[in-house]
Amino acid sequence: MPRLSLPLFAAWRQTLRAGYSWKALRGDLSAGLTVGIIAIPLAMALAIAVGAAPQHGLYTVLIAAPLIALFGGSRFNISGPTAAFVVILLPITQQHGLGGLLLCTLMAGIILIGLGLLRAGRLIEFVPYPVTLGFTAGIGIVIAILQIKDLLGLTLPGSAQHLTETLVLLVRGLPSLSLGDSLVALCTLATLLIWPRLLPRIPAHLIALTLGALLTLALEHFGLHVATLGERFSYDLDGIAHPGIPPFLPSLALPWNLPGADGQPLQLSFELIRQLLAPAFAIAMLGAIESLLCAVVADGMSGSKHDPNAELIGQGLGNLLAPLFGGITATAAIARTAANVRGGAFSPLAAIIHAGVVLAAILLLAPLFSYLPMAALAALLLMVAWNMSEPKHVLHTLRIAPRGDVLVLLTCLVLTVVFDMVLAVAVGLLLAAGLFIKRMSELTDTAALDRQQRQSLLDLPEAVMAYTIRGPLFFGAAEKALSVLRRFSTGVQVVIVDISAVPLLDMTAIAALDNVLRDYRQQGIALILSGATAQVRLQLRRAGVQRHKGELAYVRNLPQARQKALRWLEESPQV
Repeated sequence: MPRLSLPLFAAWRQTLRAGYSWKALRGDLSAGLTVGIIAIPLAMALAIAVGAAPQHGLYTVLIAAPLIALFGGSRFNISGPTAAFVVILLPITQQHGLGGLLLCTLMAGIILIGLGLLRAGRLIEFVPYPVTLGFTAGIGIVIAILQIKDLLGLTLPGSAQHLTETLVLLVRGLPSLSLGDSLVALCTLATLLIWPRLLPRIPAHLIALTLGALLTLALEHFGLHVATLGERFSYDLDGIAHPGIPPFLPSLALPWNLPGADGQPLQLSFELIRQLLAPAFAIAMLGAIESLLCAVVADGMSGSKHDPNAELIGQGLGNLLAPLFGGITATAAIARTAANVRGGAFSPLAAIIHAGVVLAAILLLAPLFSYLPMAALAALLLMVAWNMSEPKHVLHTLRIAPRGDVLVLLTCLVLTVVFDMVLAVAVGLLLAAGLFIKRMSELTDTAALDRQQRQSLLDLPEAVMAYTIRGPLFFGAAEKALSVLRRFSTGVQVVIVDISAVPLLDMTAIAALDNVLRDYRQQGIALILSGATAQVRLQLRRAGVQRHKGELAYVRNLPQARQKALRWLEESPQV
């Protein structure tokens, strides 16, 4: 049983062991400021993408990021809203409203804490790479499609629950294309592509959004309307509606007291928990995979080593407490973490500073965010989707990967796009497991020993047959391997089986071997197992497959097997 404990503050303990200095503090300050600037528009854009108001993305960074940095297991992970969750969170918001989304996030936080306590930090090792690459690329495609509406300023004739319906609505809405929105989107995309080649030290999206906002003002002057964040979202203060996001801190609010999809407060019930349980598990699993993968990437860039169980607990605490203050689902973001490492970060203090930058933006710059064009935010998410889907890497993998892995990758990608990520991962894991079982079964074979090659068996009589089994004996290979032991001519009295190359066997193999023994007993044939490992012998003994004089014997090697076979033939010619 796993030992329950709380591996808290692992990243901070590692930082103190490495030794903190003024140079490290300067690195944390520089990285925190840089990543904080990057996080502000991304957090708002991702909140909008999942159907929430933009301030909820900022609240996520403000609450979850410092909590995860404080309690987590990676010195460099930067947590907040990420694009990977869009395909899971958007349907929750559509069905259960903001309250349902926050409640589901809270439930996912509890699950993540449980995974950390159960030492499930090595979870990522059991997710095949084609599955991860497939659903990640699929998520990128879905996010890109969802941005077309705001990119082109379309007015859609209705709402959609599935991506296929969304595509139909996008086609029907093409006549409503807005020239102003399209020009702003084009300008933002061009800046995002070109600026990193000119001045990579200054975040490209900061320049792109600034230019997009300036272009919006210019186009409005010439009579071309461009949708802005202030037009789409507003907040109430003293009964008066104000455009944009509120310039003050969030207050404590229980998720089940917030409005659901119908605008009425959620009613906390067993049925609601049951409906949200599956999405909560999906959020927790994806959050665990994303965070641990991000920590591995950070380790490779920095030479550090994270504590996976502490990271899961940190992520769980962040997602448990952030929804109480309006924060949506958070996990470690690879792009922001990479920027953090490149920016000179030394400790989790950089993640806390980046949250402080977001706090300053909420208090000081909130009115300016109202002028951000929706087309520019959509263009930013489009670039995130492109980078996330890694098209070049996917195509390269499709060219070089084994056929089975290609099948898994394409299956996960298509199911993510057409249906949802939960189904894609479930089917992908099952398909990958089936292919693994098939490959492992192909490694197991049984063959008759060539007596010319086995010097110790040269003078054995024809009444003795000798076989060797190579590879693991499990449910996928046991019947095929052990069925060979029944293929011999009449007159055989003793069968020697060399199992020194069998590393393990399961209950299916034990049952199949017991059937072989039963057949041999009826035919008067004795069985000698040679070279069984200590683990295999222990498994057989526990299963009751014991040695029996004249029927079954265990020996260490083939010379002993030969002596035992000859002795049995001398003692009982009718064995």
